[in-house]
Amino acid sequence: MQITAGLTHIEIDDQGPASAEPILLIMGLGFPLTAWPEPFVQLLLARGFRVIRMDNRDCGLSQGFDQLGTPNMGWVILRYLLHMTVPAPYRVGDMAADALGVLDALELPRAHVCGASLGGMVAQHLAAGQPQRLASLTLMMTTAGARHAPKPKLRALAALLSKPVSQAPADMVRHLQSVITALGSPAYPPDTRLLSRRLHDMLLRAPWRLAGTTRQLAAVMADGDRTPMLAHIKAPTCVIHGRSDPLIRVSEGVALSKLIQGATADLIEGMGHDLPAELLSHFADSIRVNADRAKCVV
Repeated sequence: MQITAGLTHIEIDDQGPASAEPILLIMGLGFPLTAWPEPFVQLLLARGFRVIRMDNRDCGLSQGFDQLGTPNMGWVILRYLLHMTVPAPYRVGDMAADALGVLDALELPRAHVCGASLGGMVAQHLAAGQPQRLASLTLMMTTAGARHAPKPKLRALAALLSKPVSQAPADMVRHLQSVITALGSPAYPPDTRLLSRRLHDMLLRAPWRLAGTTRQLAAVMADGDRTPMLAHIKAPTCVIHGRSDPLIRVSEGVALSKLIQGATADLIEGMGHDLPAELLSHFADSIRVNADRAKCVV
């Protein structure tokens, strides 16, 4: 279902009764709403949530921004490393405005929000800028963006910045599978056949947008250090992070939990930068426990 969130057309998936507690799921860099696995949605539904997934701008079936051009990532990364102002076609704050627009379009005065990776950065902006709209906040495998943060492992960074041989579906499936494997959980390796099938179905729904992913990555680098805004987050917060995350190191999850007042940390052994099937029930339980710390008014 496509809605208008502010001035942006955003594709959403909305499951569960209108009377249930709404939770908005915000995915990470380049990945569409279906990257939140359907079994995870079902687990959240069983725990009393109305589950709303969204394609971020520039991915999936949501509005693209090709008219803004494609950033030169070499130049963007250089400026970032030199602590210079980073140019970006749009900002993470703009993506947070899209998420707020989803809540507005669905007439939800308050909702639980869960963001993963880039989605967690978007959720930080939303929670800090609109504290009255969040009942609870779950931040998964994400960071406050401090410049002194530990760098990703080289294999993780190389995977993130790698490019597919072509945009043909078979090449894209192989590329994304290699990226997910490089970033994934050492204790929970994915079923390669199942992962390949999921990626094929994902690309059948909507082609991968390389330029859109580049614009999102530029937005991340332009966002800078979110530490000052974290004091404005009032919602009960749970930080979920893998102890084996090679992209955003576990120390970043620990730092987030200390910077947000009252936040709890759920640090998981053997988990990397992904959503292993074996941990979906654990994630759903952590989200439910955190949500129970607040009463969501529908």
